[in-house]
Amino acid sequence: MATVVMQDIINEVNPKVDLPTFNSGDTVAVHYKIKEGNKERTQVFQGVVLQVKGHGSTETFTVRKMASGVGVERVFPSNSPFIEKIELLKRGKVRRSRIFYLRDRKGKSARIKERYNRKEK
Repeated sequence: MATVVMQDIINEVNPKVDLPTFNSGDTVAVHYKIKEGNKERTQVFQGVVLQVKGHGSTETFTVRKMASGVGVERVFPSNSPFIEKIELLKRGKVRRSRIFYLRDRKGKSARIKERYNRKEK
């Protein structure tokens, strides 16, 4: 009972930004604000979602991309004020909620099939 009330208080203090619903295997582009000295710019981090973890104010998601042949992973808090927007580019068809096996794969075996919704036409 106390945790539910505490969670409501936390959600009032940190209102969640309207984010698209995505799962592991989906390809997203995260527009993230970066401060460099007194300047502020937006950087786009585009990659595959490896996992979505937690709930409420502690929810995070991990995105992995390949940069110059090296895998780069970044963990984003879902309710971060630095996230401007998240674009859902592709829906992936995976059978696990955490797809860490992608770390060991290269080339064609690292591809994820696209999930198509028949209702959206």
